[in-house]
Amino acid sequence: MPKTAIETIVESRDKRAELALGQYACHYAEASRLRSDSGRADNASIRTPFARDSDRIIHSRAYARYIDKTQVFSFFENDHITHRVLHVQFVSRIGRTIGRSLALNEDLIEAISLGHDIGHAPFGHFGEKVINSICHDEAIGCFYHNVQGVRFFHEIERNGAGINLTVQTLDGILCHNGEVLQNSYRPNRAKKPEAMLEEYRRSLSEDGVGVNLVPMTLEACVVRIADVIAYIGRDIEDAIHIGLIKRADLPPSVTDVLGSDNAAIIDCLVLDLLEQSYGRDEIRFSEPVFAALKDLLAFNYSYIYSNRRIMREHGKVARIIRMLYEKYAAEMQEGFIENSSFAHHCRELGPDFVRQQGRRIIIDFIAGMTDDYLINQFRSIFMPDSYGYKLNEDRAR
Repeated sequence: MPKTAIETIVESRDKRAELALGQYACHYAEASRLRSDSGRADNASIRTPFARDSDRIIHSRAYARYIDKTQVFSFFENDHITHRVLHVQFVSRIGRTIGRSLALNEDLIEAISLGHDIGHAPFGHFGEKVINSICHDEAIGCFYHNVQGVRFFHEIERNGAGINLTVQTLDGILCHNGEVLQNSYRPNRAKKPEAMLEEYRRSLSEDGVGVNLVPMTLEACVVRIADVIAYIGRDIEDAIHIGLIKRADLPPSVTDVLGSDNAAIIDCLVLDLLEQSYGRDEIRFSEPVFAALKDLLAFNYSYIYSNRRIMREHGKVARIIRMLYEKYAAEMQEGFIENSSFAHHCRELGPDFVRQQGRRIIIDFIAGMTDDYLINQFRSIFMPDSYGYKLNEDRAR
């Protein structure tokens, strides 16, 4: 019986993949999911399993909310400042360039890149700190955006069913923490799906576990460092654009090695990384470049991320998040007598899931908000509403 066109396309795709992937790449045959998939099997699709992951991610509700999530700078009425949705595109482009050069799996790199920051709370890392503090106060575990990303995809999306991403993609999201800078990233190739799930569960409940996790693939290591390369120079450009710093403020220990603008920094970091990593089961920089990168990260923390001029509204944000948490906790206690957006969220997940998860559901709901939605929720709940030009009879009753 002759092959169908689809069978021929899939066979040709697999042959091309085998030729393109090097010895340290994650091959498509290694892809696995935590549960059986409804619909067409991975090996019968014109899309690779990791390409299917990317499609599921970009069609998720959580991905749609990227567009109004803070990257670094909040409360600026400036459309040219980087938001989270743009940052993940930068990570994907840089990661795929590195992966292609090292003969790694670009489809896996893209999937991890697109999903890696899904778990970020409104107002970026500050919002994450506030929510983590609430988790500690309420004895409901802890909160890390990388762990929350896995939770959204694995347990929350599709009304609690999850979108069944491959283990390799979930593991890359879980282990992507780009705030922990290292000079060498090696995969843990002995890690099994069960171990990844155990890391995820522990990271939800035990403080510190979710910070230094080691991924199972070299592709995930690439995304981890691509995350740093994508944000570190771009944040400088944004800070200059809003008048927070001047380019002349950058220290010579950085500019003499990496350059003084985003394009030069990316070029230097990527080329050095490729020179040091080619043909190795490891991603690394040379010592001079890594030293300059550490100096640049220290500069960013001192002059940008911890700058009081952009932190003056943080106290208000913290109070808003805490007040909303307390309001939603009261709703749960009262049995959802109000027809609120939080009640609707809980109804979608179902009473059994809500009962099992308890107040962690509130954390999920707040963490999933965009910056604007958080503010609008506060206004609608705690601020008085206008009656308009005249009293409406329906509202008066």
